[in-house]
Amino acid sequence: MLTPNRIHPRAAETVDVVIVGAGGAGLAAAIEAAEAGARVVLLEKNDAPGGSTSWSIGSVSASQTPHQRAQGISDTPQAHWEDMPGFAGELAGRDNDALRRVLCDAMPDTFQWLLDSGVRFMGPMPEPPHRVPRMHNVLPNSRSFIYHLTRRAQRAGVGIRVRARVVELALEDGAVKGVVYELNGTMQRIDARGGVILAAGDFTNSPELKARFMGPQEAKVAAVNPTATGDGQRIAERCGARIVNGDLALGPEIRFIAPAKENFVRRLPPWRSLAAVMQWSMKHLPDALLRPFLMKFLTTALAPSLALFDDGAILVNARGERFGEETERPAYRLPDQPEGIGYIVIDGRIAERYRAWPHFISTAPGVAYAYLADYRRNRPDVYREASSIEGLAAATGMDAQALARSIASREGANALAHAPFIALGPVRAVFVHAEGGLMVDEQHRVLDAHDAPIAGLFAAGSTGQGGLLLKGHGHHLAWAFASGRRAGHLAAQLAREGTAVAGTAARV
Repeated sequence: MLTPNRIHPRAAETVDVVIVGAGGAGLAAAIEAAEAGARVVLLEKNDAPGGSTSWSIGSVSASQTPHQRAQGISDTPQAHWEDMPGFAGELAGRDNDALRRVLCDAMPDTFQWLLDSGVRFMGPMPEPPHRVPRMHNVLPNSRSFIYHLTRRAQRAGVGIRVRARVVELALEDGAVKGVVYELNGTMQRIDARGGVILAAGDFTNSPELKARFMGPQEAKVAAVNPTATGDGQRIAERCGARIVNGDLALGPEIRFIAPAKENFVRRLPPWRSLAAVMQWSMKHLPDALLRPFLMKFLTTALAPSLALFDDGAILVNARGERFGEETERPAYRLPDQPEGIGYIVIDGRIAERYRAWPHFISTAPGVAYAYLADYRRNRPDVYREASSIEGLAAATGMDAQALARSIASREGANALAHAPFIALGPVRAVFVHAEGGLMVDEQHRVLDAHDAPIAGLFAAGSTGQGGLLLKGHGHHLAWAFASGRRAGHLAAQLAREGTAVAGTAARV
């Protein structure tokens, strides 16, 4: 049931479409609505557009792309739809098959739309259980999405307002009329004829929502994107919306801390000409020349391979104390350790093993693999080596006796007994993304507890995931762009028809 009307300030302005959140989904929605003739205002609480899209690796999975055709790959949306449940495994029964169909059918056109916007990709790369390569990786980095889509939104006349934090939906007579937001210390209201689109990301950094849906220990784990605080889910719930699959997330997982300064790969400007040069280089330059460039990316803040622990590595806290069995979900225990950090400790035997395939420290699937020497070369801030346990303790600031006890606790064939001794870290536990989104229908309208649309309210991206399971590289970004475009088109259509408040069903 919808909550009663609240007392809101009078709307200072009325536009056709209001969008909350300027990540990939919000920008896609804004562009589509504006290019359909709507007057659009896009509200972003941070200092600039970006959202979780700018934090991502930058993969987009799609079928029938020009890149596939160039490699002679025959693919269809139907095949994509059939393959995706393979990523979900035993959770496949909780998937939203209808929204998965929406995603797969929309992606060929959406991928071309990204190309038309100036975004460039390498690939496609294989990733089983995809039957053919579908994963396309952005060039030069994920900021390319935000750079090109922001420019396209500005050309289309979208009004982008940053540092504008939406705090409430304006609900009147059972319909969402607009939003109330804080800007420069004052509360303002803006109404929308066609509807409000929530595209504010997930709740990986909301202790409240994580505790409610996942558990108290998960609530302690931070997120890759610190501003992913579930704003869209919270304000929609107050209007009768419901969150589905809130207990599912990628994580907690162990990741290396990010470098204090971004490496040059992350600082590369997202120019179309540079991306084109990189695209050519990926196809024609020998691996010996490409590899040093790729390692700058692969040794940033990716997850270390858990196979390290199978081979005898131990995980200790900042004092050098081992705090549990490494093969039993250590990421859940890390937040309880001093400063919430740990170190992966190995010896010379393991170091020798992780110098070449198939034993890698980290990887971005389909791109490359990073070995121990790559971390020693590119991340001296997370690589410490010494000829003795005492020396390693001194290099990391650990207690030498505690570290010695931790190392001695690893016995048998996996004992850490061969110098040199190496500590990789600090590492921390993080959530990468959460699957808990608002329930939506195939027109991206937000549904209430009785599966009835809440008039005037749409949701896209992670905010409007609707029970869709998006495991597998490239599916979260694909949904962000595909659902954002569709929601923007539908809201603009309702603005033209003047039917948003009445909740008339839209069709595409």
